[in-house]
Amino acid sequence: MAVFGMASAVAGFVKVRYLIDKAVIDNMVFRMHYRITAAIMFLCCILVTANNLIGDPISCISDGAVPAHILNTYCWITYTFTLPYSGAKGIAHPGLGNDYEEEKRIHSYYQWVPFMLFFQGVLFYVPHWIWKNWEEGKVRMISDGMRGTTAIIADDKTNRQNRLVQYLLDTLHMHNTYSFGYFFCEVLNFINVVGNIFFLDTFLGGAFLTYGTDVVRFSNMNQEQRTDPMIEVFPRMTKCTFHKFGASGTIQKHDALCVLALNILNEKIFIFLWFWFIILSVVSGLAIVYSAAVILLPSTRETILKRRFRFGSPNGVEALVRKTQVGDFLLLHLLGQNISLRVFGEVLDELGRRLHLGSNPPSAPSTLEMAPIYPDIDKFSKETET
Repeated sequence: MAVFGMASAVAGFVKVRYLIDKAVIDNMVFRMHYRITAAIMFLCCILVTANNLIGDPISCISDGAVPAHILNTYCWITYTFTLPYSGAKGIAHPGLGNDYEEEKRIHSYYQWVPFMLFFQGVLFYVPHWIWKNWEEGKVRMISDGMRGTTAIIADDKTNRQNRLVQYLLDTLHMHNTYSFGYFFCEVLNFINVVGNIFFLDTFLGGAFLTYGTDVVRFSNMNQEQRTDPMIEVFPRMTKCTFHKFGASGTIQKHDALCVLALNILNEKIFIFLWFWFIILSVVSGLAIVYSAAVILLPSTRETILKRRFRFGSPNGVEALVRKTQVGDFLLLHLLGQNISLRVFGEVLDELGRRLHLGSNPPSAPSTLEMAPIYPDIDKFSKETET
């Protein structure tokens, strides 16, 4: 039951939040990192530490000269090893055999798997934490009262929309670092997932980069001529050597066979992570290309305004693209995810009309005018979507 309790806590990372009092400050690819992937890593960390699912993570047998609990503890905190599997007959399990002059393959990673998974989960959350502090609740502040069930009522609709348009006009060209921060965090997400792939490869002794392809290739091979790469990387039976002094003072060597029940979970976890990281890296790379196109190509921004937000006034679109910068467009894009398309389309129409006509020069709004709709930003700086 404790496992289910901890898993329920992790589920908070992926729960769906309706836009009632939370502002959306990123896109789906961004959320795949800090919500889904971080939750997966934390959940896997819980699974590999839940001994009640598989029993003892290691159980060793020997000739009885060493107490079982001492042998188990020793082999867990030091290491176990396997020998190269040649497919020879007479071997009880892959990786076991006579330990003559064959090169041993040391296995000590299992001690660090929970810590590594938790650390990776934190890494996937860090870019979101950076962006949330960089964004400082700006989207939440200016869309307050216009999201979800707290959306504006008809009587106050025109007044609020006009104030929003005026605020956007008065803050044009003031969001340059806004777009830089968002793009930086997207690049950080991509570096994060690629870096984690190579980190796991180093952690598993160079076996992770080709782990998924090896497993797929194994499933298509002849059963009598194939070696399971999952057992090779995560052996279920290993050897351990315990040395102690005998009655005459000489060193006695005690060989033990150890069952690593934990590896039945590890092999499934890491094959899933291999495919998930590949998908995540591809999607993250496409997100960077998309953001780069938005930054470098005004035609991309024009297409987004016309198709995504159904904003089709030719003069208005041209004026918005020509007279706004990338940071302004990003702010508009995020606002469009927090306000209904109909209301946001009307805001864009009015904003584009004023920019096209040039009849509304920027002026600083008074505190009395802005206070009822835009409360103090400090109040919401830490309450954006987490």
